[in-house]
Amino acid sequence: MDLSCARWRKSSQSDSSGGDRVEVAEVSAVVAVRDSKEYAASLVKAAPALFASECRRFRGPV
Repeated sequence: MDLSCARWRKSSQSDSSGGDRVEVAEVSAVVAVRDSKEYAASLVKAAPALFASECRRFRGPV
């Protein structure tokens, strides 16, 4: 999968002092997640429904 044209968004937990976390891009029917400092070594791809489910699980009750 070619992600060279993907629009990556940074985590809301990232900051301007180098405290980057993860970046997320939605490409076709896949959500790609990567470490903002080690792109190639950390790439994970998931179906949008699975990604949303995992986000809810990690976020916990609101």
